[in-house]
Amino acid sequence: MHEETESDSPPKITIVIPIYNEEAILQASIAGLTEALEDFPWTWRILLSENGSTDRTREVAAKLIGKHPEVSIIHSDEPNYGKALRRGILQTDSPIVICDEIDLCDVDFYHKAMVELEKGADLVVGSKTLDRSLDKRPAFRRLATQVINFLLWVFLGFEGTDTHGLKAFKRERLLSVVNKCVVDRDLFASEFVIRAGRMSFRVVEVPVEVIEKRAPSIALTRRVPNVLKGIAKLFWVIRVKNR
Repeated sequence: MHEETESDSPPKITIVIPIYNEEAILQASIAGLTEALEDFPWTWRILLSENGSTDRTREVAAKLIGKHPEVSIIHSDEPNYGKALRRGILQTDSPIVICDEIDLCDVDFYHKAMVELEKGADLVVGSKTLDRSLDKRPAFRRLATQVINFLLWVFLGFEGTDTHGLKAFKRERLLSVVNKCVVDRDLFASEFVIRAGRMSFRVVEVPVEVIEKRAPSIALTRRVPNVLKGIAKLFWVIRVKNR
């Protein structure tokens, strides 16, 4: 269902995947994802948003594009997950955007999300913390998610159960949310979800199964300071300035 000609309209879905230092799993992940999508009942393409890799990620990605015409890549010099994700969202012209992680590539989520979007949802979040979810990450990673959710609830009034990871949304309807976001790195995804809810878009959560293929590309301890700075900035902008 992914084949298209130059005269065709854009595919229904663009799958945006930020990548950073992923040479070890990139080839196998994309091969597995494209194979799993062969019978997917919507047209699609994959956009890899590479950001500041220092290993052979770019080289591996270039070879992938030669093998998989439905895969494209954009590059940024700065290792910045949020900027990479935002740039991928803005780059595509597909009506539906799915945000995935290279160590997940969860096609089951794609099916669940499309059902919810066709039923009227604007944004579908794959939540790792719902009762029906299966989160097989290490205990300290699960705890970190709970702590972040608690901080988002206390300081930003977040009423959902997860913000980071798998998402699917109607691009044109939520472009205003993307353009309103003021933080990047890990907190861009959280701000996007929180603002969508505050702006009265219909946000739906669905359970997911999380089985990571490798440890995080950036250590959790290195991410904490930026996360705390991001929450402080969002508290000031959203709760104090009401922007």
